[in-house]
Amino acid sequence: MAKGHRSQIKRERNAQKDTRPSAKLSYARIPVQKACFVLDAIRGKDVETALGILAYNPRYASSVIEKLLKSAIANAENNNGMNTENLYIAECYANNGPIMKRVRPRAQGRAYRIEKRMSHITIVLDEK
Repeated sequence: MAKGHRSQIKRERNAQKDTRPSAKLSYARIPVQKACFVLDAIRGKDVETALGILAYNPRYASSVIEKLLKSAIANAENNNGMNTENLYIAECYANNGPIMKRVRPRAQGRAYRIEKRMSHITIVLDEK
């Protein structure tokens, strides 16, 4: 546990913060496994190439991730003053979110559970 005055602890915690531009989408109605197929395709690519890949990818997750990537680019431009030509995707990952549990009626009075999974998707950009 950190020792010192509360303001000193906060100062140290803020000094360790990541200053790279990022965007996060919480509670996306996409399972993590399906989101990762698209994220693996764009990881490490520059921003223009990644937008091209996402525009022509037929998966539903690509449209959601494309919108998130455009948000991260806008954050880099407006908040950090970075040039869009030099940006690339440093990190992109999806974590498990909550699961909506639904019931599907089956024969002879049984009920099967349907799990509608959600994910939290994060994209972190960096300059070359």
